This record gives sequence, C-alpha cells and structure tokens, in this order.
Amino acid sequence: MFESRLTLRWLRSTATLLTVTVCAVVFADHPADPKNGQVYMTGHAVEVWDADGGGWVMPETFWLNYAKRGNGKFWGRTADYPPYKDVNEHDTILIQLKQGVCLMEFFHTRWRRAQDVRRWDTAFNDYGGCPHVFD
Repeated sequence: MFESRLTLRWLRSTATLLTVTVCAVVFADHPADPKNGQVYMTGHAVEVWDADGGGWVMPETFWLNYAKRGNGKFWGRTADYPPYKDVNEHDTILIQLKQGVCLMEFFHTRWRRAQDVRRWDTAFNDYGGCPHVFD
C-alpha cells in the first residue's frame, strides 16, 4: 500500500514537472512584448502575433482576422481580382497564386500587399504568394 502511494505521488510529480517544462519550452522563445503583425518562426512553422486576438496564430488566420475586422469588404480567397469599378478603399482579398496566398488591400486607387499598407513585419513579404503578387 505504501509503495503504491509513493509511486502515485512520483507519477503526479513527474507529470506536473513535464507539463511545466513543455509550457516553458513552448513559450520561452516568443518575444516578451510582441507587436501586432510580428512574425515568429518556430522550427518549420510561422506564427504571427494577433494583438486583437491576444495570441500567436498562423499567417492566414491573422490575415483572415484582419479582413473580418477591417473597414472594407472582404472579397474572399480567390485567384481573380474583383472588377475595379466594384472595389472601394480598404477592401481586402486573399489572392491565390500557385506559390500560395497573400492578403491584398485596396489602398489609394490600387491593390497593395496588406503588409505594405499596415506596416506589419516585413517577413510577410516573403511568405506564401506575397513575393509574387506583382510578377
């Protein structure tokens, strides 16, 4: 009986220590005071700080969250731009290219990368289809 209690305590202690260690490893590398739109590389994954959501998210999730909260219409995820006459300032579109997607924002009479308008982390310029939107 005494041995089983001791084993159970050891297992609980080990599980707690393991949980604390994993949490420390997962969160220790993130910047302490991230800025909205700041990109962070975690191994092979890319994460972005979403200040409104209060957490690290995937880039596409960050873009979709921004588009939903934005001042303009979100035209969805598509390979085709909408007709120019139907577009207004601050409309957004998740443009699909063969290299990936990129969030575009209509600003000062033309489509621009949302990162260029909002001044998020410049790492967005190299993510997904963003390096190729003007090819």
